[in-house]
Amino acid sequence: MKLLSTGLHEIETAAELDKFINENENVMVCCGRMGPMCLPVYDIMEELEEERDNVKFAVMAFDNPEAGVIRNAPECRGFMGLPFTMYYKNGAVAHATSSIQNMKQVTGILDSKFGV
Repeated sequence: MKLLSTGLHEIETAAELDKFINENENVMVCCGRMGPMCLPVYDIMEELEEERDNVKFAVMAFDNPEAGVIRNAPECRGFMGLPFTMYYKNGAVAHATSSIQNMKQVTGILDSKFGV
């Protein structure tokens, strides 16, 4: 059951997340809600999805109990603001951010962690 109204692939279970990050070399997953801090990040992801063939984009509902795998990740310790965004390279966490991000910040991370 989709909890987020985005045009992005929505991950619903921890097992699905594990499969997704292990089957794709470069992955960006935004774990959030339908709120003012998250919506701009979803919009950026939707825009980048069309031009970044080397990255798979997905969202996960923050309040989904299955999202605990992101919420409780060591890389997210101390995060205060939504969304929690995880970047995975070859199945491992490459980077993590919290709170709203703009296009320049997101593309900077994608370029530095995944290459252009």
